[in-house]
Amino acid sequence: MAVRGLMNISSLFLSSMNKSWFIKLTTEIVFRGASTRVFCLKLGRSNDALGKENNILVTNLASLGVDVRLVRKRQPGVLRKQITNEEGLKKFLQAKGANKEAVASIISRYPRAITRSYQSLRERWEIWRSILMTDVEILTIVKRSPESFFRSGNNENMQKNIAFFCSLGLMPSDLCKMLTRTPRVFSNRVELNKQMVDLLCEICLSLGGESQHDFVKQLISKNVFIFLRSRKQVKANVRLLQLSFNLDNEELLALLHGQGGDVLDLSNEYLKKTLANVKEKLLSHGCTKKEVDMFVLKHLRILYLSPQNLNDKIDFLLQANINIEQITKCPLVLEKSISTMSHRIEELEKLDYDFTVHGIGILALSQQRFEIKLERLHCM
Repeated sequence: MAVRGLMNISSLFLSSMNKSWFIKLTTEIVFRGASTRVFCLKLGRSNDALGKENNILVTNLASLGVDVRLVRKRQPGVLRKQITNEEGLKKFLQAKGANKEAVASIISRYPRAITRSYQSLRERWEIWRSILMTDVEILTIVKRSPESFFRSGNNENMQKNIAFFCSLGLMPSDLCKMLTRTPRVFSNRVELNKQMVDLLCEICLSLGGESQHDFVKQLISKNVFIFLRSRKQVKANVRLLQLSFNLDNEELLALLHGQGGDVLDLSNEYLKKTLANVKEKLLSHGCTKKEVDMFVLKHLRILYLSPQNLNDKIDFLLQANINIEQITKCPLVLEKSISTMSHRIEELEKLDYDFTVHGIGILALSQQRFEIKLERLHCM
């Protein structure tokens, strides 16, 4: 009875309202700017539930210069939101020094940024200021990698993770690298990140390492992506490296202190596949097993190349009359694209450059250094 009475009172109230006043109220609620919308009047199912875009939001974003087509491609669900903060985000970023074009670019590349409240933005900025020195540094990173700043709205969890990583002795430069390259690490539960650190300590201890703290710190500094893998996968990769090269504990520990840590974030299946391929490829061109093992151990990052990519590059160099021994002596050349290597070889052939005399190191130079070297060769 009480509920029915309340419904009757509500009906009387609505029927007695001045219609023009009700329309005016509704219009103000619906069309109020995004930065000041604090609630949404829902009549029936929302656009979000129906899968329809919020046309007012789309118009607002377009007026800010946002690439709406890119938003639809990257995070289409954002365009169905009823409550967003695009105007507040614009004002916040502009107060930090961003221009209109930068704001539009940030939203276009990471649309979910407009769902963050002013309070959340302010708190997140202060957290970053605890790591970086100036607003300019933060803004530079945000413009380069919007996801790193806006991905998570859980500021408390981020603070706990920062405190945890600082307790490991990581420097601000390390944390900055983690913020820009692996923002998901700060979205992990702290307990999850602690479990990975515990595993690394266990690995160090099992291999006879004396300083677990230094081992963990060095590994994280070299490869922060390790926190995006499961403990099981990291353990399997360590085991694979030991068995594949028949390393004793001391040799394996030394490898992990060096380049070994660089490949621990690869999936175990991918690591197996690329390792088997590079061995097969080099053996098929006359290298001995010992030579292959020494080559891979010294240049483990070559395992990042897919089998097809590696094979194509080696075949291209061989066709250019560069032998396998030259390739194994200068593996950095394999980091260049085939098109880059092809262009450089053509330019050097015009100068009668002899790779058998001078080696192939010139092919592995940065573009700037290659151009300087080429200019000197022209003057000779």
